Amino acid sequence: MSGSDKEYWFCLTHHTVEGEDGCRNQDRLGPYATEAEAARALEKAEERNAAWENDPNWNDDVYDDGT
Repeated sequence: MSGSDKEYWFCLTHHTVEGEDGCRNQDRLGPYATEAEAARALEKAEERNAAWENDPNWNDDVYDDGT
C-alpha cells in the first residue's frame, strides 16, 4: 500500500484507532479509509444495528400472519 492508500481499524480491545500493524483482525472493526471514520466505528455499528432492528423487512419477531 502506498501512503495515500493507508487504512485504519478500530481496536475493540483498546478502543483506539490503529494502522495496519495493530491488534489481530478478530479484535478490530475495519478497515476504514480515514482515522475519523475508524474513530466512529462503534457509533456507526450502533446506528446500523438500530436501523436493522427497526426494519420491518428483517424483524424476526413478526411472522407472515402478523402474530
